Amino acid sequence: MSPQKVLVLDANILIRAVLGRRVRQILRKYANSVDFCAPGICFDDARKYAADIAQRKGISLAETLAFMEQIEAIVQAVDGRLYQSYEQHARRRIERRDSDDWPIIAVAMLFGCPIWTEDRHFFGSGIATWTTDVIELYLRESS
Repeated sequence: MSPQKVLVLDANILIRAVLGRRVRQILRKYANSVDFCAPGICFDDARKYAADIAQRKGISLAETLAFMEQIEAIVQAVDGRLYQSYEQHARRRIERRDSDDWPIIAVAMLFGCPIWTEDRHFFGSGIATWTTDVIELYLRESS
């Protein structure tokens, strides 16, 4: 990763990027000035749930996969070995809300950066958390 600002994306943001327009537009707009990343497990979740949601909405699998590839070109997957040493501390920060999301906290701790999510359970974790409706406030300051 370059010395520019870093932002960790939750799986729900990846899903919104694949199935919606707004998040995808934001990612494209700031791709050259912000390093977007997510734990690899978030990509696994996004692939699984985006395909299910797309099918229910009548969106073709081919289109869904094409958008997923575009997102994977912008958002860097972070290997679990890089943030594994943060697991216990990250679990303690989120254990009362959703302990399965510890990798997102761990990556944010690794890079010392905020999280972009729509899940409120990250609030109170000690990590700055942004939602889509206000993320550009952070991103504009970063560019």
